[in-house]
Order: sequence, then structure tokens, then C-alpha cells
Amino acid sequence: MLVSGLRLWLAETNSWLVTPSGAGGECLLVDAPPDPDPIVDRLSADGLRLVALVSTHGHVDHVGGIGSVVRAQEHEVPVHIHDADRHMLLDPVGTGGTLGQALASQGLDVRPPELIHWLDDGDRVSGTGVTLTAIHTPGHTKGSTCFLLEAEGEAPLPFSGDHLFKGSIGRTDLPGGSREELLGSMAAKILLLADDLQVLPGHGPTTTIGLERRTNPFLRQPT
Repeated sequence: MLVSGLRLWLAETNSWLVTPSGAGGECLLVDAPPDPDPIVDRLSADGLRLVALVSTHGHVDHVGGIGSVVRAQEHEVPVHIHDADRHMLLDPVGTGGTLGQALASQGLDVRPPELIHWLDDGDRVSGTGVTLTAIHTPGHTKGSTCFLLEAEGEAPLPFSGDHLFKGSIGRTDLPGGSREELLGSMAAKILLLADDLQVLPGHGPTTTIGLERRTNPFLRQPT
């Protein structure tokens, strides 16, 4: 299973491309920052057909490029996001604060995608022979969602968005954020995963569940 990341835009957001069949095949995309050209160019250069785009949450640095990416394709691409973050996908500039203003100055196509599916906990997005299962993890935003990528014969891969980072967690001081909710959903849904699973976050380097359980200062329990 081939998964590659593009670190894009002002916030150096990770956009993850899942290409199980390699060049010339179908692919899935996790998050589309407002720097769509490298994504579109990669799809074109590798002859990839984008069959689904999933969003870990609605902040502009993760959804601001969606309109441009999907409209650059010659076919309709369904976009999947949790219903609680619907308003941010529909109006990334108006809900994006300072980053929204930066987006407005770029002149990107910020119209909502034509085909939107609202996700809930446990919903699955399938394509290219793999499945992404939504894990609703509120705390960074109300609709913050991690995705567990599963393919036959492969170890699962969690995409953690801005919920869990290497050595840190997502900020909770923005509208819809809650430290209590974030830590609660982390304990109930993410830290139950196997220690050896590699985690692909929305920013920064990859990590593992076990490493974060042992060393992340926000997750370690006092002794």
C-alpha cells in the first residue's frame, strides 16, 4: 500500500495521497490544503484517478484547496467530512479567521464541492481496494475525525488530522475546541489502537501509537 505526503501552504499541512495500485491507478486523498497546484500536478503526472477525498476536520488549512482539487478532475469526486464541521467546508473564508483572510487573498476557488457526504463515527469510505473508517474524535473541532486505513494483508494506518501529533495534541482554544473532549476521545478511541501502528498526522512527522502513549507529555498519566 503506497501512502505519500505533501506538506503544503502556510501551516505546512500534510496532505496524504493513498495510491494502492501505484501510478496510473485510482487514489484517495486525505485533506486538501489551500495550495492545490502540487496536488493537482501530482495526480496528473502519475496518471491517478481521484475517487474520494476525506477531510479530518474543517479548518481552512485542511479544506481550503478542496474546491480547486475536485474541479480540476474530469469527473465528480465525492468529498467526505463530519457533519459538525459542515459550516467550515461550506464557507472556509468566513469561518477561517486570520487564515481565512489569507485564503481570500489567494484568489482560489473556494466554492463548496458539488458532491458532499456527511460522515459520522464508524462510517466507511471505500475505493481502490482499501477502506477508510471514520473515528469521530471531537476536541480540536466538534467534527474532528481520524481515519483508519485498512487493506488486506497490510497493517492499519491511522490518519490523525489535528487530533494527535508527534509529542503533542491539537489546540483546543479555537471555536468548537475542548481539551476535555479531545483527551476523552483520545483515550476512548485512539490510544486503544495497537502500539506499533504508524500514525500519519495533519502536521509534522509521523509517529506511532506506542511512542505517543509512552512519551507524549499531554497523554502521560501522572504516577
